[in-house]
Amino acid sequence: MENVYKINRTRLLERIESKSVVIIDSGKPAHKTTDQFFQYVPHRNFFYLTGLNEPNMKLMIVKGKKKSFSMLFIEETTEYMRQWTGEKISKEEVNKISGVEITKIHYLNKFETFFRSMMTYGRGIGIAPPKNCYMDLYRINSTEEPISHLQFKSVLNNYKELNVKNINEHISYLRMFKADYEVENLKKAIDITEAGLNRVMKGLKERTNEFQLEADFLHQIKLEGSIGNSFDTIAASGSNATVLHYEDNNCKLNKGDLILFDLGALYNNYGADISRTYPLDGKFSERQKELYGIVLKTNKESIKFVKPGITWGELNKFAKDLLIKECKNIGLIETDEEINEYYYHSVGHFLGLDVHDVGHNELELIEGMVITIEPGLYISEENIGIRIEDDILITKNGCKNLSENIIKEVKDIEEYLSKK
Repeated sequence: MENVYKINRTRLLERIESKSVVIIDSGKPAHKTTDQFFQYVPHRNFFYLTGLNEPNMKLMIVKGKKKSFSMLFIEETTEYMRQWTGEKISKEEVNKISGVEITKIHYLNKFETFFRSMMTYGRGIGIAPPKNCYMDLYRINSTEEPISHLQFKSVLNNYKELNVKNINEHISYLRMFKADYEVENLKKAIDITEAGLNRVMKGLKERTNEFQLEADFLHQIKLEGSIGNSFDTIAASGSNATVLHYEDNNCKLNKGDLILFDLGALYNNYGADISRTYPLDGKFSERQKELYGIVLKTNKESIKFVKPGITWGELNKFAKDLLIKECKNIGLIETDEEINEYYYHSVGHFLGLDVHDVGHNELELIEGMVITIEPGLYISEENIGIRIEDDILITKNGCKNLSENIIKEVKDIEEYLSKK
């Protein structure tokens, strides 16, 4: 069976111009304070193309007129590393995971030498110098340079003849379509998330603060084999649930309130993204049940609506129109425009290696994409926020709800919460 990451690199080669080189850095942990660093998170594009979770690596993919190949430049273990942090990953392990030929795996100190050789009419490597250099040019905002400009400063400074292009357009397209192994990783992340939510529900009546429930979730997903949260957990009770990205999770729990959870587990760098809303005292009030029913209906009907060929615009309109209709029926709003006071986000997004995954939103939905469906209602005057979110795989004729086992019906939630 061909290496899945080699397949990803081959697919990328098909999209870029001939006489080109792609260079991507794996990144390194951000500095925290003095001799401490934040936990390392691999650059997702680097991971997609190599499967490697190691910092301080460089991937080079070369596409010549007649031949193409990949190279990796990795850290060499020093005696100091060996004593304090242990052996770095070996060339043999890198080869096994990434599928890059072992003869094309070198230590980092060879990168500059090889690049110079490549740009000097391919001395020793048998290719003409590339004309284009593809780099990750993602910017956090318009005032900051792409991180790749720092990672490959010497390339930019020394080889002005290279035409620099953005690789993101191509990798973000490829990452929209999930291979079987990616769907398996996502499903495992979702299953672990389910276990975490079940743990949360078991302790719901006993806990007194939001942070305790956040801790319950993290503890359980770690026990289940997750490396941690796919994003910062939202555990928002009462009025906090009307703030979309509330993350303080430090308020007292008040009986009679609802609590909205938006959370997920990571598995092999693929992240689940699930939202559920529960009554803190085990039962929904009639008003809570009424509003919850509207969101649940919109969630379920929107999932039924999902199929190849529809656009994000059509999906968003379908969900919003249904919320408008149901909210008018109960007298919450009188005009269509008033829904914007109670619902102010998209119905979903792409999901994968990033929770808000890369992709091309202008495209119709296509088989192999994974998206979220997450309608909500946020009524600040009633201290009620409700969101119900599932993770959906687009199939040939419709879709599959990957998180269908995570309970969301009122009767199922109340029954589960009633258990000792």
